[in-house]
Amino acid sequence: MLHRSRVLAFAAVLFAGACAVQEPQPEPPPPAPAPEPVAVKPQVDEKARAEEAKAMLAQAETDVQRARSKRALWLKAWEELVAARRAVAGSDSQAAIDHSKRASEYAQLGLEQLAYPAVK
Repeated sequence: MLHRSRVLAFAAVLFAGACAVQEPQPEPPPPAPAPEPVAVKPQVDEKARAEEAKAMLAQAETDVQRARSKRALWLKAWEELVAARRAVAGSDSQAAIDHSKRASEYAQLGLEQLAYPAVK
């Protein structure tokens, strides 16, 4: 009987030990992602942009005049120059810069076209 009581005691200890096992702790939630930094646009100095637009317009005027004097002016260059003038008059600096760049580019292309033969 002593043997039987030891077995029962041992079984009771095992059962109690099995019940006393801690339940697995739920995993803590993953850390929240850090908020993305908000891109801050640099302040645009309108006065500086207007000056840049006027300078670009002056360069476009020169380029178009050079192409015109060589009889190589493209119509598209003239149209872009007129659009740049209107944009400067309307205080739209960014549009004036864009149109001036294109006018200069087209005038330059017209001058480069002179290097090619007229007829093949």
